[in-house]
Amino acid sequence: MGLLSDPVRRRALARLVLRLNAPLCVLSYVAGIAWFLALVFPPLTQRTYMSENAMGSTMVEEQFAGGDRARAFARDFAAHRKKSGALPVAWLERTMRSVGLEVYTQSFSRKLPFPDETHERYMVSGTNVYGILRAPRAASTESLVLTVPCGSDSTNSQAVGLLLALAAHFRGQIYWAKDIIFLVTEHDLLGTEAWLEAYHDVNVTGMQSSPLQGRAGAIQAAVALELSSDVVTSLDVAVEGLNGQLPNLDLLNLFQTFCQKGACCARFRLQPQDWTSLDGPLQGLQTLLLMVLRQASGRPHGSHGLFLRYRVEALTLRGINSFRQYKYDLVAVGKALEGMFRKLNHLLERLHQSFFLYLLPALSRFVSIGLYMPAAGFLLLVLGLKISSLHEAEVGLEEPGGAGGMVVVFGDPLAPGPISKSLCALQGVGLASLVAPLLISQAMGLALYVLPVLGQHVATQHFPVAEAEAVVLTLLAIYAAGLALPHNTHRVVSTQAPDRGWMALKLVALIYLALQLGCIALTNFSLGFLLATTMVPAAALAKPHGPRTLYAALLVLTSPAATLLGSLFLWRELQEAPLSLAEGWQLFLAALAQGVLEHHTYGALLFPLLSLGLYPCWLLFWNVLFWK
Repeated sequence: MGLLSDPVRRRALARLVLRLNAPLCVLSYVAGIAWFLALVFPPLTQRTYMSENAMGSTMVEEQFAGGDRARAFARDFAAHRKKSGALPVAWLERTMRSVGLEVYTQSFSRKLPFPDETHERYMVSGTNVYGILRAPRAASTESLVLTVPCGSDSTNSQAVGLLLALAAHFRGQIYWAKDIIFLVTEHDLLGTEAWLEAYHDVNVTGMQSSPLQGRAGAIQAAVALELSSDVVTSLDVAVEGLNGQLPNLDLLNLFQTFCQKGACCARFRLQPQDWTSLDGPLQGLQTLLLMVLRQASGRPHGSHGLFLRYRVEALTLRGINSFRQYKYDLVAVGKALEGMFRKLNHLLERLHQSFFLYLLPALSRFVSIGLYMPAAGFLLLVLGLKISSLHEAEVGLEEPGGAGGMVVVFGDPLAPGPISKSLCALQGVGLASLVAPLLISQAMGLALYVLPVLGQHVATQHFPVAEAEAVVLTLLAIYAAGLALPHNTHRVVSTQAPDRGWMALKLVALIYLALQLGCIALTNFSLGFLLATTMVPAAALAKPHGPRTLYAALLVLTSPAATLLGSLFLWRELQEAPLSLAEGWQLFLAALAQGVLEHHTYGALLFPLLSLGLYPCWLLFWNVLFWK
């Protein structure tokens, strides 16, 4: 503490940091990347364990044996769906009532902001069907959900058959203390969102839906089921939800425990075989990167992702048939689900004892928030070092004795006043030299957020493009127009004190970027880390002197759009399905359209975060680079 309280020692430390600023920045950046790469090794990664006492043992006897019945239900469902061309609502109502459930339906409709070319829909209308199994041993105060999403292009008949067979089996048991809701939704996530909004009596996305006629208790947990075949070789689990939310780790541990008990192969992305050799951590790093990319996208990777918004712990199980030697039928999957629901039935309160913020290099290993946050902290330290060096440089420009001068503050001749120094450093810069770039940058970000959707009809009237293409082309046009920003701002800024002008602007931009990345890393570490990895080096190097062409190329390659494009190539490379340049560009355009659509449809925050926050901040550094 003496080093920080003594003014002389504090000034000496400031001079040392200023003198070694570049080596410290490089060391901090390398330390952040190295820390992240080290997360897959056993000293930092831990084995998963059950924290909730009510679910600590798997001593329940699964009795489900309705595999043939599930396959019969699946065949009937597929036949009626093929005949009607839509979700067979009447057949589902009749079948659910026959197994003893209270059956209700909900109709919904949604006009998308522009046509969804991926799923070929614009005006969407459908019907959700759900049945409630009332708890015989308690009042209807709590409930569990088993849901099956049915899209227009998905083959999920086996999952519907298994849901109905489980409902018939659960109906004959007397130990249920929670209501169980069996939900079949139409149009995938749209139907799920409509049902959740109606169940919780809110409307956050503008969905038009009928009110629910039947309700159960407060939802404690939910499981979404997707099966493409009645024979599976493994069960893949998806945990990434809307805006990077994750379920409580105990729910994932419960799934893994019952898969191990039933000898089912449980999978999370890629499953390392041996952690004692080098291949295990390397494959764990590949799995970790896949999770980071999925979580950073902010997309709900399954119907469970929308439940997390309402504080409902949920995950999605997908049956994979990869033609391996060991295969499992619907009975094995049904027993795993039965065991999970029986354990969730024992809960006396919501899942809260385990982690909500974690990374998974494997299904059996995790990295807690206290161990992965230093990676982002080292990257943000680079911005802190540059901010301190710029502050000292500005003060040095203003004071006659250089950076070592002192300012009298509150009568103490030895106290260096940071507030007075900052005010003195900004004297002569002129308010317009900071206000104009900030206003123009934010105006460009606001245009990037608002104009693509609002101006789609104008674009289709004057150009031979569809609505979705018009939105994407408008996005790219506004984004590229920001490259002309320095020429616009230099028409209105003051020409006095040019060095203090660009240094003050870069100081503001660095603080702006550090605040954004810090807040993002706290809520969605994967997104914050990816953006910090790409944007921090270019932000630290941006200045109007030196190899300006090299700095400009670096800024363009680390812009938010380039980061998205590079993430797509990395994602496919990790999946061992590399893309060509043409395929990558087409996937990039589709990702832009889906990002805008998911923001307006489900409330995903990645698009407004990039357009209203990071893109204007990036334009400030572009303006610094071309400062005259």
